[in-house]
Amino acid sequence: MPRFSIIVPSHGVAGRLGQALDSVLAQSFGDFELIPVCDAPGSAAADVAARHSERDSRVAPVHAPPSAGLAGARNAGMRAATGTYLLFLDGDDVLVPGALAALDARLAETGPVDVLHCEHERVPWWEGEPGNPAAPLLARAPDGVFAPERAPHLTGVSLPAWSAAWRRAFVAEHHLAFPAGHFTDVGWGGQALLGAERTAVLRSVVVRHQVRRQGSRLNLPGEHHAELLDQVELVLGLAAEQGLPAERSGPLFDQLFAAVLKTAAHPRRLPSGGRRAFFRRASVLYRRHRPDGHRTPGGSLGVQHRLLAAGSYPAFRALRGANRAGARTVAALPRPRGLRTRLRYRMQLRRPLDPNLAVYCAYWGRGYACNPAAIHAKARELAPHIRSVFLVEAGQEHTVPDGVEYAVIGSHRAWEVLARATYLINNANFAEGVVKRPGSVHLQTQHGTPLKTMGIDQSTYPVVAAATGSFTKLLGRVDRWDYNLSSNPHSTRVWERAFPGSYEQLEYGYPRNDVYCTATADDVARIRAELGVPEGSTAVLYAPTHRDHHTGFDPGLDLEAFCAAAGEDVVVLLRAHYFYDRGGPRTGGRVIDVTAHRSSEDVCLAADALITDYSSIMFDYANLDRPIVIHAADWDVYRETRGVCFDLMAEPPGPVTRTPDELARVFRDGSCAGPESAALRARFRERFCAFDDGRAAERVVRRVLLGEPPEALPPVIPLAERVPAPAAATTLVRS
Repeated sequence: MPRFSIIVPSHGVAGRLGQALDSVLAQSFGDFELIPVCDAPGSAAADVAARHSERDSRVAPVHAPPSAGLAGARNAGMRAATGTYLLFLDGDDVLVPGALAALDARLAETGPVDVLHCEHERVPWWEGEPGNPAAPLLARAPDGVFAPERAPHLTGVSLPAWSAAWRRAFVAEHHLAFPAGHFTDVGWGGQALLGAERTAVLRSVVVRHQVRRQGSRLNLPGEHHAELLDQVELVLGLAAEQGLPAERSGPLFDQLFAAVLKTAAHPRRLPSGGRRAFFRRASVLYRRHRPDGHRTPGGSLGVQHRLLAAGSYPAFRALRGANRAGARTVAALPRPRGLRTRLRYRMQLRRPLDPNLAVYCAYWGRGYACNPAAIHAKARELAPHIRSVFLVEAGQEHTVPDGVEYAVIGSHRAWEVLARATYLINNANFAEGVVKRPGSVHLQTQHGTPLKTMGIDQSTYPVVAAATGSFTKLLGRVDRWDYNLSSNPHSTRVWERAFPGSYEQLEYGYPRNDVYCTATADDVARIRAELGVPEGSTAVLYAPTHRDHHTGFDPGLDLEAFCAAAGEDVVVLLRAHYFYDRGGPRTGGRVIDVTAHRSSEDVCLAADALITDYSSIMFDYANLDRPIVIHAADWDVYRETRGVCFDLMAEPPGPVTRTPDELARVFRDGSCAGPESAALRARFRERFCAFDDGRAAERVVRRVLLGEPPEALPPVIPLAERVPAPAAATTLVRS
């Protein structure tokens, strides 16, 4: 029997779940079982949990449906637990180093206790000093083991469930379970402390609670706040059944109704139609359970107590309204450049949204490309009633196909459509001055699967952070997103962590990658001819990524020498990062510079194999199931300066080379396409090609532009049933 069973619900926090599990597995005290509770096999959280269980036998995932909520997840974890003590850890929090050793040492001092309270640290998600809200409560508790009546202020309802260790036999004896609904910690803690006989405290931090940028879900507006009263009624009803003495019932009553009044007084938590009903029900509970001899608090809180006792909602509403003005938010002013442009934009913002207008942009206006272009093309087919305008920089108008309406970024016309459009679709971000209008729908499509750190995760890498600019402004742009597109569970987790916001994740795949499942052999031959690939040659795409610690483009390889060493039929398609797409051809001979070619998808289709270092093109190219080689000459430097989301060297899509000789050898001897390479690629595809099945654009258009429900969308075709576009007939044969 392990000393601790650590139960980690993961619903809705897949982006940080790995950090939570790692914080447990890194503990110096190892006598525990770790029970991640996931929503369903194959989900993003289940994938994280499965990877950890493969690494460590102490990890034993279980499942609970999302409909069961936090309470159901914790209860499922308790049913699977075998440890002496239960610990709960939210999936976006962590155990501090040495936490389990400190708990074990304290329990060795106290002997068996029903509940061991401990401190926790609340860490602001971005700026501000950490707090320790449990410390003042625990400081007033006796030093040794004590009965609850000796510390009546420790009622159990004001501390989260993860701020204590709970003896599993005590939980089973009293048939304790987390009550359904929101505010389940209130019901759990209240019931447990009413039944406990031996308690103790540990005056050191065990859990580091990482406050979400969006704040606690419990504080969001909605009808779920009525469930707080369910928990209050449950706990106070049980206290009445037990005949709890006044010295304990008084603090319990005060702590519960402090939470109730905080909710009732908040101008936005309760929907307008439910505020009066909440107050009336709270008033009934107040009068029913108010302890004999209860003393009303002083100050404003005391006034609220008296109004609640009297059931005087009009007076309470007037008191609440006195502070409402301070809670109002001021909309950001539009700030396009130029006074005339700014005035015209503000004037257009006063006009109603056009329900049939969509604006697209890719790569900050570099042209008609990527996911926005693929969605635009599908929208012309499935939603022809929607007028679509593509935004491009001056000088990039030639990239827009015939028949596609466009506007030049910065022009009066561009600002006009930005003001009036209902749908705004971008793979980067619209300009700072673009206002998120009520009723408008912003779709962030992203433009790659992340290997390198993104968003606020870049803040700890000085070189990258300096180039990124204001993270506050970045998050202001994130707040405009309604939807964020993801091509695999890994991306979903990274986006959640790197771009914290209230948007909805769309796990639909990348529309730009649809062509990898729909292109034909004739398409491949045509593209190769357009790019100048000689017939019968082996075309190897070389696509190095941008390095933040370099200025200018450096190919990093002598490509002509590679061609000579790799084989007489090898030609290289050189595609530099899009940051360097404005120059002319850089090389000749057997090297074809395709950096300026509009479509990276065309270039991938033309290539029989890919060489890259750390470019996200590897994730897209993997959909073609063709050989991939990682040339990682400076991996350690890149990882330290740029930061990465996972260890590519441990999970590559094919052979990893460090020198030019090694790189040429894997092509010369064919090992880049051999069985070992195919096995690496298969595992890589399972992880990173989950949703790219050829119908991503259709799913996006139907969901975002046509408003169809998720259940009506085409399901994702399993990886084993997809048929990638065929490679040209070369010496590289797919294994």
